[in-house]
Amino acid sequence: MHPTKLAAGAPFPAIATPRLGGGEVAPAAAEGWRLLVVYRGKHCPLCKTYLTTLDGLIDAFAEAGVQVMAVSADPEERAAADFAEFKWRFPLGYGLTVAQMRELGLYVSDPRSPQETDRPFAEPGLFLINPEGTVQIVDISNAPFARPDLAAIARGAKRIQELNYPIRGTHAA
Repeated sequence: MHPTKLAAGAPFPAIATPRLGGGEVAPAAAEGWRLLVVYRGKHCPLCKTYLTTLDGLIDAFAEAGVQVMAVSADPEERAAADFAEFKWRFPLGYGLTVAQMRELGLYVSDPRSPQETDRPFAEPGLFLINPEGTVQIVDISNAPFARPDLAAIARGAKRIQELNYPIRGTHAA
């Protein structure tokens, strides 16, 4: 089944996941510029590297006025184990549901074995949401090997604001 693509310029869906440490990760409810990174989960070594890179760019995103957050389908204990090991500084959500994955237009995979994980999980996704709550940039992948350069996203977020750059990819056929 192919996901329905979340369109550039569309309102970001009002999804929320529980947040490690309490509260929730709810990008649509946040204010200002926000970046949501959806990662595959604890079983994915590429995700750990990607999220560590994201953490290293937290100041660059802050300079661009962008709040950073990440979510996965992992249960709380798996997300907490990664968070404790890597000490990422951004809010980390867990328990993303398949229905939420579909609403975001993400590709969903089944685990290859019980050792990998025990539930369907989202393949990578990245969403830059503007202060109006609309999707400024969307990037989804069906595999862990294709993800946008996070430093370029940070620079791009800053340039978008400086130039009042429009949302691209909105031409109606």
